[in-house]
Amino acid sequence: MMRLDSEPRVWSVGALCLAIADTLNARFNPVNVKGEISGFSRAASGHCYFNLKDDSGQIRCAMFKRAASTLGFVPRDGELVEVRGKLGVYEARGDLQLIVDSMQRSGQGDLFAQFLKLKATLEGEGLFDASRKQDIPAQPRAIGLITSLGAAALHDVATALQRRVPHIPVILAPASVQGANAPAELRNSLMRLAAWQGAPTPTSPQGMAVDVILMVRGGGALEDLWAFNDEALVRAVASCPIPIISGVGHETDFTLTDFAADLRAPTPTAAAEMVATEQSQLMADLEAIQEGLSDALGHTVDRMSQRLDWIAARLGRPSTRLSDQRSRLSRISQALQFGVKSHIQQNRQKLLRSAESLPRVRLQNLQSCQQQLDSMQTRLSLLDPHLVLDRGYAWLTDESGQALTQVGHFRADQKVTATLADGKVQLAVK
Repeated sequence: MMRLDSEPRVWSVGALCLAIADTLNARFNPVNVKGEISGFSRAASGHCYFNLKDDSGQIRCAMFKRAASTLGFVPRDGELVEVRGKLGVYEARGDLQLIVDSMQRSGQGDLFAQFLKLKATLEGEGLFDASRKQDIPAQPRAIGLITSLGAAALHDVATALQRRVPHIPVILAPASVQGANAPAELRNSLMRLAAWQGAPTPTSPQGMAVDVILMVRGGGALEDLWAFNDEALVRAVASCPIPIISGVGHETDFTLTDFAADLRAPTPTAAAEMVATEQSQLMADLEAIQEGLSDALGHTVDRMSQRLDWIAARLGRPSTRLSDQRSRLSRISQALQFGVKSHIQQNRQKLLRSAESLPRVRLQNLQSCQQQLDSMQTRLSLLDPHLVLDRGYAWLTDESGQALTQVGHFRADQKVTATLADGKVQLAVK
């Protein structure tokens, strides 16, 4: 009860806005609204702003980044949608606004609910786990392609593959990508590609096989892409032994096959680019490998040559470790020669396998590097310490093993040991 003589309450602006927001929240929220999109924009932050309107009114709406990331389509002005959210007041302007948590095209509520329910079921079974995803081969022997013969995606993918990897065969298994028969046709095409095997070749004696499969189609509404949400097709994609790249729709379109596939591409063209490294890039990579191998081997030989020089210099000074140093040097030389030859052989085989289609000049360059290496190995062998003794030099020591390097070190009747290239001789000084 208010007294007649009491003064009315004076609100601050902010407090009034909060009170209105609390009232709206208690009275309406959450609320479902149907209307036409107007003035849709997506900020750099990822938040979306737009108006919902009909013939009798409109309301400002905001959809924050986290909620916007769940959209299965790109909202457009003039599109009739159903949203769910909470009414509130934006205090900075005192504007009434609707914070949207979810949005779907009007009339697609049931279909989208089916999508979410099946997605949750399959996700719970682990069909979408990253741990079961297969790696996409860098250089497939053959590429399988599943799409409609009349689809624009077929032309886009074929053009991209021909431009980037004309040497890799593409095996087309056509199938409908829309309509009641599409799921069964897509599954049949998938099974045909998984079992396909080409004729034997020198590099594939058992026959060429498809190493990766592209399943693609252009964008469309949710109902147009519904074939790719078929449960049987999704399970077939998840269990396929061959890696699958799904390129269905546009960047913002998502289907259950996208989640089950080993890799999702935003568009059909992007799917082709993911599986096809350009030939020029491969050539550049091979050249880089060849240069790196040559440089690494050259540096190894230089370092070991320097070490041999150091060991040879030490042999010119008195030491009781002559025999140990000779054995160690021999082991190092053998290990170096074996390691270099083994490394060269392994990398030569890899290069030969990777460069079957490369120009003969690449192989000639590799042979030139081998000749240079053989020359360096010959130079190394000339540093063998045995050669010092083979040239007529002898190592003289007294009875205690001390080196005799000067005439004054000798005395009459002294016993001396001379180490030669093939053994030791006992001498007596007269």
